[in-house]
Amino acid sequence: MFSKSKINEPGPKAGETSSPASPAASEATTPKSTPEYKPTAPKAKPPASVLSSDLHVTGNLKTTGDVNVEGTVEGDIRAHLLTIGETATIRGEVIADDVVINGRIVGRVRGLKVRLTSTARVEGDIIHKTIAIESGAHFEGSVQRQDDPLSSGAKQAQKPAAAAAPAAPAQGQAPAKPAGPSS
Repeated sequence: MFSKSKINEPGPKAGETSSPASPAASEATTPKSTPEYKPTAPKAKPPASVLSSDLHVTGNLKTTGDVNVEGTVEGDIRAHLLTIGETATIRGEVIADDVVINGRIVGRVRGLKVRLTSTARVEGDIIHKTIAIESGAHFEGSVQRQDDPLSSGAKQAQKPAAAAAPAAPAQGQAPAKPAGPSS
């Protein structure tokens, strides 16, 4: 009455009339259903990587996933969702789609959505598309809104400005000539 074969048989009811055909039918349908499952399996989002409070990392971190930092990182971090815990300290550039800052960052922050909570301490510039700063957050630096703060064009936009600075002293020499004849 209770057997494994009867548990497998109710799936393909057409195979109940001939028992030799039902195992073959079950084997034929099993591989077909497995490939249907495989496309959904990679879509499962992995859990966030956690850097605990006793961890000290020297070097850059890069991932397409989520990172939760509670320790100390001396280097740049690039992630999809980056959460800086209250005990965390980052010394370097932070680049992520979503950045939630509860701890301390010394360096530039670039993100589509940047959120400074009441315990946040940021010393550096923030380049963002959307920003939220809670009451009590400490921030020293500049805030700049860009439609695409993650693009590398953000860095190159600042380089021509630096290149223009050496051109200014060259022009500054021309006004020095009129100052010379007046002496």
